[in-house]
Amino acid sequence: MKKLNNDIINLQKGLHPDHLSFWYQKIILDTKEMAPPWLQDKIKVNQDELLPMKFNLDVSKRAVRYFMISIDNNLQKMPYTTQMYFLKVQDIMTLEMNKALV
Repeated sequence: MKKLNNDIINLQKGLHPDHLSFWYQKIILDTKEMAPPWLQDKIKVNQDELLPMKFNLDVSKRAVRYFMISIDNNLQKMPYTTQMYFLKVQDIMTLEMNKALV
C-alpha cells in the first residue's frame, strides 16, 4: 500500500505547476540555443497567474521545429506524467501547424 501511495505522489509531482514551469523554461532555453539568432526573440512561454496550470506558448512557426526537437531531447529526463504532458503539447502543436498549411 505504501508503494502505491508513493507512486501516486510521484505522478502528481510530475504535473505540479512549478514542475511544468521548470521543464518549459528548460525546453525554451534549449530551443533558443538551437534556433538561429533572428528567431530567438520569437520563442517565449508565459505561465498564467490566475490558472497556474495554463501556459501560453508564443513560438514563431519557423521556430516550432526547434521547439519540438527540444521536447524530444528532454523527454527521457522527465517523470512519466510530465512526458505525457509534453507529448500532448507536441500533438497539439502538430495539429495547429497542419491547420495553418490548409
